[in-house]
Amino acid sequence: MSKTAEAPTQNRVIDLKAGAHMMVLDAGIFCIFHAAGQPAPGPAGLPGVRISRAPGTPAGIVTVSTFEEDGWIGASNGAALVRVTRGPAAVLVTTYQEPNSQAEAPKIQVAQLAGPTSTTPAAVVAAESAVAPAPAAAGVAEISAHVQRQGDVAAPIGEWMGTPGSQAWIEGFAIAPKTSIPTSDIEYQAVLGKGWLSPWSEGGQYCGSRGMALPILGLRVRLKGESAQTHHVRLSSTFTDGTRLGPVDGTDALEADSLAPLEAFLLEIIPNDAAEEASVKAPAKAAASKATKTTKAPAKRKASSAD
Repeated sequence: MSKTAEAPTQNRVIDLKAGAHMMVLDAGIFCIFHAAGQPAPGPAGLPGVRISRAPGTPAGIVTVSTFEEDGWIGASNGAALVRVTRGPAAVLVTTYQEPNSQAEAPKIQVAQLAGPTSTTPAAVVAAESAVAPAPAAAGVAEISAHVQRQGDVAAPIGEWMGTPGSQAWIEGFAIAPKTSIPTSDIEYQAVLGKGWLSPWSEGGQYCGSRGMALPILGLRVRLKGESAQTHHVRLSSTFTDGTRLGPVDGTDALEADSLAPLEAFLLEIIPNDAAEEASVKAPAKAAASKATKTTKAPAKRKASSAD
């Protein structure tokens, strides 16, 4: 018998301590994340949780997006976005621990970010209720947002929402113009993950989460109705990794290549005739300047000939 055949095998199978749970969700977009106070993972990366589409559930019905491509959300800091296009539909939550672990299995929480209001649990409604601006800002509050470590803040359109360079991310926002256009003529989305946008929210509706420590990664804003013919949107933004974008047309999603959380944004709603007026004034000003130079030259030559 060869030495190779005599050598004991080096392959090992380790039986982990695991648990599987089936979670049934209604139609909507949900965030699944770790409950506060979860222990950090050990050298083997355990404990941990994986979120996946339940067996037998069509891929088009349930989509799971995580920072890792395989649905792994780790032990304490990860999160998964789950989109259910037609509910109820099942999601599989699997927990993994070291073989001899005596600790409780990781615990998770679920928050609904968007979806039919008729299927939204009362607890989630409370977490996602529209942001009411502070009384002192009631006269100027056209944008409301929930900002990390600051809570609910408000600002008028045309000023920064959030503070560039603060590294405090925005968890959600609402836009309700008061003077430039009707509130019903604006709608917006939040970037939730790579290739993931929330459903369109109408003017005045809150988009995102509040108090869940879940950042949005960007936003998209567009006009509709008569306002889409008379005005246009200009958007600038900063992100927690230092990325700065804009000003650009807000109809395209504004997000950092790194998918860093959104830190601040500047929304401007500009009348189309203002842009046209500026384009007309520029050539007229240049022509007037040229004409002034032309009339001054002969006067100078006349004075020289008199001498």
